[in-house]
Amino acid sequence: MRIIDDVKLDYSDVLLRPKRSTLTSRNEVQLERTFQFKNSGQTWTGIPIMAANMDTTGVAEVALVLKQYRMPTCMFKYLPHEQHETFGICPDLVAVTMGTDKRSQNLANNILFNYSPLFICLDVANGYMQSFVDLVRKTREQWKNKIIIAGNVATAEMTEELILAGADLVKVGIGPGSVCTTRKLTGVGYPQLSAIMECADAAHGVDGHIIADGGCVCVGDIAKAFGAGADFVMLGGMFAGHDESGGEPVLDDQNNIIGKPFYGMSSQDAMEMYSGGVAHYRAAEGKTITVPYRGKLRDTVQEILGGVRSCCTYIGAKNIKAIPKCATFIRVNRQLNTVYGD
Repeated sequence: MRIIDDVKLDYSDVLLRPKRSTLTSRNEVQLERTFQFKNSGQTWTGIPIMAANMDTTGVAEVALVLKQYRMPTCMFKYLPHEQHETFGICPDLVAVTMGTDKRSQNLANNILFNYSPLFICLDVANGYMQSFVDLVRKTREQWKNKIIIAGNVATAEMTEELILAGADLVKVGIGPGSVCTTRKLTGVGYPQLSAIMECADAAHGVDGHIIADGGCVCVGDIAKAFGAGADFVMLGGMFAGHDESGGEPVLDDQNNIIGKPFYGMSSQDAMEMYSGGVAHYRAAEGKTITVPYRGKLRDTVQEILGGVRSCCTYIGAKNIKAIPKCATFIRVNRQLNTVYGD
């Protein structure tokens, strides 16, 4: 047993310090980035904010909205067959997702052969298992020119191992998600801002990249993730609850939409839908909630992009790539005035 005494930080522990800026308008900020991925050899250009591979966000309707902004979507692992044509509509903006189970691997391989999406997302809750490292290596051998996403992890050494095994992008985040109960159930996790900082440093040292996955509760957190060194930011809850989001609408007595369901993919509801229930040797590590109805997804996307642009004007960053160079974090006891609510 050992204790790490270094301070580890979350998004809510810091604010970004404003600095003198030569920018005169948010319109001057460039949000698209171009990446060169070492292991696949691919070059990709777009806005590096993506939808999570959950069955309420990683769906065709969300992908088609995000496509308009050149933002990628990690599609749900067991995506219904009628939505598979999305992979052909925007192949460079969607990721096919698979886990360690044969069912998802067979579905993913079928999609890869038929539609040839550019991204493959290898997704498990615990990216520290040797079997997962082996899956990353095997997938790279089979699909040499695909951009491979692998995760989740939250520490530098495992980030490096996944990149050296063949991943181009490593998903960083153990337990920060709004409907994830891993930290409560297992006691395992890592404060997200510090995880991003440490994993980004490790990834960039071996010419890899990371995705900050989970923990963003407001647009400012997305900006903080970029400031901490994240190359991409993945959103689940912030993309839930919209007209385009998955799940049956929750109605009031007058049949007005008041919300939509949102749940962790290791929750009891998810496992009953896709795995025949919670296996006898495990426990559910997610919860189910109702997200208040948010209307059209494009309005939320506009708010997100506008907020990130505004952050750039405050700290003097001309583009997303420059945010970490311009970022100075201040530790705070309180980041918001909540006298009238959040």
